[in-house]
Amino acid sequence: MSRRITITPAKTTFEVRYSGVVIARSDRVQMLAEAGHDPVPYFPLDSVDHSRLSATDHRTSCPHKGEASYWSVTVDGQSSENAVWSYVEPLEEVMEIAGHMAFYANRMEKIGPVE
Repeated sequence: MSRRITITPAKTTFEVRYSGVVIARSDRVQMLAEAGHDPVPYFPLDSVDHSRLSATDHRTSCPHKGEASYWSVTVDGQSSENAVWSYVEPLEEVMEIAGHMAFYANRMEKIGPVE
């Protein structure tokens, strides 16, 4: 039995903050909802501050999305390891998240709508 995944555009601008710094901000976020999980905002690559990211060797695999690559976030000497991921070549079912990154909510200061 396959898990149901839906991807819809967010209706507002979202941002990610870590250690007081905006790491990502976009009005083109894709919200991925997967059975049994909270919805996850996926940010377009061009909306992410890549100067705060460093690629890691960590990889995971999902039968519904494909293989994820990971990055760590660093701001003023504080780091959160493997806190960001992207499906560089996602499976066809979730192609809308190609060219997008997501962040672990429990490792960021804030992920949500801009206030």
